[in-house]
Amino acid sequence: MKLPYLLLLSVLCLVPVILFADPIEKVASLIKQSDVHELAGMFAPSVEISVLNEENVYSRTQAEIVLNKFFSENKPKSIKLLHKVNSNPNYNFGVIILYTDKGAYRIAYTLKQTDGKLELIEMRIETEKVK
Repeated sequence: MKLPYLLLLSVLCLVPVILFADPIEKVASLIKQSDVHELAGMFAPSVEISVLNEENVYSRTQAEIVLNKFFSENKPKSIKLLHKVNSNPNYNFGVIILYTDKGAYRIAYTLKQTDGKLELIEMRIETEKVK
């Protein structure tokens, strides 16, 4: 009799975690999975993308193509979240180290609140200098 209540309580405790996942960690998770299509759903209409010193402002579709190319050449293995700033409700900032089959990369990204939704406005990918 207690087991069904325990299961129900467990599920109810997990619902807020799943529904209100931290946007910084969500982006990190999508990068780890190299799920660029899902990540593109978080892009602002124009996104500043810098990949290994090649910097430009792209539309959502163009940014998705650029990141698809990067992830096709660098298969993610794991990530390490280095820095997370989410104290300002209008701006969030995250820095991760992405370990791939070709080396480690430092990825910094910024999310901005627009029309009640956090959108990814900037992403910088550079080689990790510190081992």
